[in-house]
Amino acid sequence: MAVNERGGWESVVIESLRSFRDRYLQSVRNVSRSDHLMKRSNDEASATESHLERLPIDLHLYIMSFLSPQDLCRLSCTSHYWNSTVHDPLLWRYFLLRDIPLWSSVNHNSLPDLEVLTKTSSELLENANHDYMSQYLKSCPECRRYGKPNRPVYGAVTSFLHSLVVNTEPRFAMFGPGLEQLDVSLLTKMMYSPEVLPVAGLPQRQINGIGSGISFMFKNQQKLNIITLYSAVRKERERARTEQNNIQNPAFLQGDERATENCTRRYTVIPLVENVCNVVDGFIYVANAESNRSHERENEFEQIQAMLCQPYATSNRPLLVLSCISRAGVNKIPSIYMAHQLHLNKLSFPWLVQDTEAETLIGLLDGIEWLLRESGMNV
Repeated sequence: MAVNERGGWESVVIESLRSFRDRYLQSVRNVSRSDHLMKRSNDEASATESHLERLPIDLHLYIMSFLSPQDLCRLSCTSHYWNSTVHDPLLWRYFLLRDIPLWSSVNHNSLPDLEVLTKTSSELLENANHDYMSQYLKSCPECRRYGKPNRPVYGAVTSFLHSLVVNTEPRFAMFGPGLEQLDVSLLTKMMYSPEVLPVAGLPQRQINGIGSGISFMFKNQQKLNIITLYSAVRKERERARTEQNNIQNPAFLQGDERATENCTRRYTVIPLVENVCNVVDGFIYVANAESNRSHERENEFEQIQAMLCQPYATSNRPLLVLSCISRAGVNKIPSIYMAHQLHLNKLSFPWLVQDTEAETLIGLLDGIEWLLRESGMNV
């Protein structure tokens, strides 16, 4: 959130809280004070609460800005006043816009509507009935981890039976411009970072014309095989990266729109790539999240559809989007905005956008863990 935009939202939130407090205190004054059965200790506690509630509204906002979502929810349980204050929709809209750039991931269940992010303050003041608190708690990665339900018994049994009938080394197809456009090669870093993701060798299973991919060991407990699909040979990729040109990927064939059960496709893939799409257990899309260059998100979305929407493949396979930058300090596109730019809300498959740094591989293991879980692996 820009500094001037943040200041504007702070003013709107403070005015909203001040208006509520004035109404609340007026209602308290109108309550009858003839109840002589109150104990003195309760009177003193009430007076203490009154002093806290009479602090300046901007100080309330300042204090609440340091509290976690869980702490704010606990604060709302202390009194009627704080319950109403904490539930102020503009307050949570402010928190939502403030924290979105800091969130490292978003998935198909937690993506906030684009309308929530684009409404102006005047539009919100006219209609402040949207439940931004619920939206925040649903979208915040910390809250998603905190509220993650325990795995049911039948889920563990299903996973065990699944492991008996499927290969215990799932295969994933990895593609996308982030593999080729960044100054630091994500795949090279993966191959030469045994402390993060050790290489487990080349398996014997081959896909005609593509090869076997590379096997990695995830946290010393689960093998996975990643088949990387580049758009061109290395020399051409290096030249395009230096000149900041986008390569026309020969794996995709443009034609008339085709409707399938899960999506409409404008692209199809060549037979060799189609073979990969039909046998893999999921997909890894490496998106260029650096904001200092132009992107073709509409085209990227259509190519994602072409890869995922294969008529003879298993449906509901997961998509992991690594929203990747070269290194720390590079201006990046937040994960939530990346999800909207790629129109992932239009997909009927489970997906996750995970912030990742190619140089340090920060975020990579979190994304792979989600991908393995969604593929039925018990990790």
